[in-house]
Amino acid sequence: MHYCRYYPVDVVNGPGTRCTLFVSGCTHQCRGCYNQSTWRFDAGMPFNQAILQQILDDLSDTDIPRRGLSLSGGDPLHPNNVPVVLELVKRVRQECPGKDIWCWTGYEIEQLSELQWQLVKLIDVLIDGRFEQDKLSAQLPWRGSSNQRIIYIDDWLKKEEHS
Repeated sequence: MHYCRYYPVDVVNGPGTRCTLFVSGCTHQCRGCYNQSTWRFDAGMPFNQAILQQILDDLSDTDIPRRGLSLSGGDPLHPNNVPVVLELVKRVRQECPGKDIWCWTGYEIEQLSELQWQLVKLIDVLIDGRFEQDKLSAQLPWRGSSNQRIIYIDDWLKKEEHS
């Protein structure tokens, strides 16, 4: 997996001060996407142990406390990206207790594969759905178009359990 950008201090992509990773690779290629530079799977730099450790160190830093990790892109849930993102999320869960994890994807939660669900079950919040330019709204927190949903995974799983 490659990544295009990593922000060790970010206050835009989710609540509070966060670390944000923009992975490479997206086949949705939504019209009007503000992150077209992340569409190619080979864009940016290879994700390696050094950047993984940097993220873990930044999340553990007490000088600049961070609430959590945000995963964007590209698409962190693209099947090509899931194995590496899953390992990152597992490490964050093990080594940075109490940090929340937010993830943006063009996929809708109802259409996720078993592999994608392995990852989603370990995050806190999923913003799902393709960006739709005709539904653009600057008034929406943490998403670009009104069709996209902010899904709290624990609540979703409890609701599905009772369905």
